[in-house]
Amino acid sequence: MTLAVLSARPGAALRGTLRVPGDKSISHRALILGALAGGTTTISGLLEGEDVLATAKAMRAFGAQVTRTGEGDWTVEGQAGLAEPDDIIDCGNAGTGVRLIMGAAAGFDLRATFTGDASLRKRPMGRVLGPLGLLGASWLSREGDRLPLTLSGGRLTGIRYVLPMASAQVKSAILLAGLNAAGETLVLEPEATRDHTERMLRAFGAQVEVSDEPEGRLIRLAGGQTLTGCHVDVPGDPSSAAFPLVAALITPGSQVTVEGVMLNSLRTGLIDTLVEMGADLTITGRRDAGGEEVGDITARHSALKGVVVPPGRAPSMIDEYPILAVAAAFAEGPTVMRGVGEMRVKESDRIALMAAGLAACGVGVEEEAEGFTVVGTAGGNHPVRGRATVTTHGDHRIAMSHLVLGLAAEGAVTVDEPSMIATSFPGFVELMTGLGAELG
Repeated sequence: MTLAVLSARPGAALRGTLRVPGDKSISHRALILGALAGGTTTISGLLEGEDVLATAKAMRAFGAQVTRTGEGDWTVEGQAGLAEPDDIIDCGNAGTGVRLIMGAAAGFDLRATFTGDASLRKRPMGRVLGPLGLLGASWLSREGDRLPLTLSGGRLTGIRYVLPMASAQVKSAILLAGLNAAGETLVLEPEATRDHTERMLRAFGAQVEVSDEPEGRLIRLAGGQTLTGCHVDVPGDPSSAAFPLVAALITPGSQVTVEGVMLNSLRTGLIDTLVEMGADLTITGRRDAGGEEVGDITARHSALKGVVVPPGRAPSMIDEYPILAVAAAFAEGPTVMRGVGEMRVKESDRIALMAAGLAACGVGVEEEAEGFTVVGTAGGNHPVRGRATVTTHGDHRIAMSHLVLGLAAEGAVTVDEPSMIATSFPGFVELMTGLGAELG
């Protein structure tokens, strides 16, 4: 049965150890590179959320054999390239999926039509289509370069492209297209973004050069390279781990450990920020998993203080600002978050929705065009009130963030459209209730 609403109520301390689903970024890339490669790719720990399942379905449509062999275990029999699909590619709510798939498809002589759900059809694709057009691809789309659109690929020529904004999705789309372009493709990013594509391309046998230049980080990829199937062990998603960790930090008496979380330095901005706020976080068992560092993170209830988050940190934690805003609501003093305009073009306008939801729960918020400030209630006249119903516009991170807030507020918090949580965190309710959270 699909729930129309879901509520979180304040209750006992949260205690326990858990594993969160596999990292969504790694999961998308493992399926796509497995389809591009020749031979067999085996994947363990794949995130089986709706976004990633949409990518798996898309790879089948492009000619790969994609098979689920067990919980989180998948195989991809690649055909060393992509074939023209017989039908429209529906990417659901997966912004990462559709942008990376368009990049991969652009390198082959085919036409493919992409669509998605109502939210994805509103999201801008021009930032990816622009550089793909410079490489030699063409497309026909709705006004504003929005889905549905038909992409025509093949006969690409390498380019040198300077990213106008920090975007791992755009960088990755260019690199995936560049695999089948004539000559070299170079991407210069003034601010370093998550480097999963570069790491995974190497795991599949590609030569990728990365250097630090005065203007930023330069990635160099020669065209015409072939990929070979391999094994990918997907680490725990740090964006998902953020929810139980922050829940423990703000709920008195709590101690929660999340095992096997990715610790890539380009993904740990939230951890760095929480530590600066005074969070009691410890990391143990650091180890390597499929070319990525992982570890076990323990969070204990902490007295937090507001901070100014450096704008340059945004690329390493852009998806975690909603849950950071929840931590900030329980801190003493203001937490200033600027340089995060990208939040306005995610699954929703996340700045506006977090501001509205926090205000409804009795938290002071000042919204700006490219950021917002949350005024924490610790040390004030009252704690976080809660006792509100929050409109999520179908955004999974908005929903989970406000549910975490409800666990430590004075009164229950209810969110609408909770079914969307499954896009990134299947089993969220079960894992949280297993720690003692009152959700239902």
